[in-house]
Amino acid sequence: MPPTPLPTYAQLEPVGQCNLRCQMCAIQFREDGPPYGALAFMSFERFVQALDALPGLQELHLQGLGEPMMHPRFFEMVALATARGMRVTTNSNATLLNQRRADRCVTSGLDCLHVSLDGATAATYERIRVRAHFDRVTANVERLLAARERLGATTPRLRLVMVIMRQNLDELPALVRLAHRWQVEGMFVQHLCHDFGESSLPSRYRPMRSFVDEQTLLHEDAQRVEAVFAEARAEAHALSVDLRLPRARPAVHPPGTPGRMRCDWPWRGAYLSYDGYAMPCCMVSTPDRINFGSIAEQGLADLWNSPAYETFREQLDSDEPPEVCRSCAVYAGMF
Repeated sequence: MPPTPLPTYAQLEPVGQCNLRCQMCAIQFREDGPPYGALAFMSFERFVQALDALPGLQELHLQGLGEPMMHPRFFEMVALATARGMRVTTNSNATLLNQRRADRCVTSGLDCLHVSLDGATAATYERIRVRAHFDRVTANVERLLAARERLGATTPRLRLVMVIMRQNLDELPALVRLAHRWQVEGMFVQHLCHDFGESSLPSRYRPMRSFVDEQTLLHEDAQRVEAVFAEARAEAHALSVDLRLPRARPAVHPPGTPGRMRCDWPWRGAYLSYDGYAMPCCMVSTPDRINFGSIAEQGLADLWNSPAYETFREQLDSDEPPEVCRSCAVYAGMF
């Protein structure tokens, strides 16, 4: 079998600690970072090592489970990758987006900032994101827009990301209106990414499984979901907002549909955790669920074509995909 070509897209996780990003939620299942230990950052040296191993890299997404702007050298990472000709994007909950960081978003070369906002009211947003403040976040986004205008720049482009759940479904049309007010490039609405349903799930992730089971749209009345989606589509059309909505139910694939037609991530993009573990995608979340090894012990190019990675690709491309993929919203066609 010929080696799989090195990817032109990569996602690196600068910060492992998840109290501010995933998603400031009440359920904190990772044990890296407070309150378990020191903040978990990808070292700048490991970051450079990863870039050096991918000479043909064209797109770099700097975000995983942690809030990227917590990293003390985040904007240096952006500037270095940009200087190498890469298009750099990130996700942020905008909680830490003060004036200095807003200016650096513009001057570092960041191409696109995806702002995660899961509610249109303080009550809903602050229930989902514990210790967050809706008014502060919206003011921070407007600070970035002002910095971009003041500096005469068109980047970073702004996109709004919403994780749609039963508890925030009704606020979708109002978020479309907010996207229009901010003149964002587009609004990306996604389903909960994974149901954590694999049999090998470590016990500390079970609260996440319960949360997804409670909040997934799969357990909501389909007519209600479609009514809200239709209202949001109408608002988006009237306001010229580029709105992307997920499927509310799994896609139906003909028998024998190749796995890579449902998810091609392991062939096109590398994903590295803050501590250098290679995983098939960000949907897996943490390397204790599945990983192919560490770039500290093995070069990234060798990992990319390792037997473990290739076996995973073969399984994903078959009628019996890896168990961790079967519960994934991307694989189900409803992300």
